[in-house]
Amino acid sequence: MIWGLVQILLFQGIGELISQFALPTLPGPVIGLVLLILWLALRKGINADLAMVADGFSQYFGLLFVPAAVGVVLFLPQLKANALAIICALVGSVILTIASAAIVVRFLSLEKSSHD
Repeated sequence: MIWGLVQILLFQGIGELISQFALPTLPGPVIGLVLLILWLALRKGINADLAMVADGFSQYFGLLFVPAAVGVVLFLPQLKANALAIICALVGSVILTIASAAIVVRFLSLEKSSHD
């Protein structure tokens, strides 16, 4: 189990270093997560220690929403004042996400059918 935690922290640390020195616009944990996924894809699997730590973390994902909920309550007056802009941004982003996903699926399905 310790080795799984070391792996996660190692990739997060590498991501932080890359973020500080090469890609300052991307958060270090995101870079580390991408590197970890690439590493696992190259190894074609996940070891038992890393799986155990990931399962342990996933049981407590709900706690990650507590700070966000506190932030929403804290900034409620600003949210009310900008409600229309926030709703427009949310609806627009959902529409763009669905449209871009549809385009990617259509592109991939055309590519797959041409190979058959």
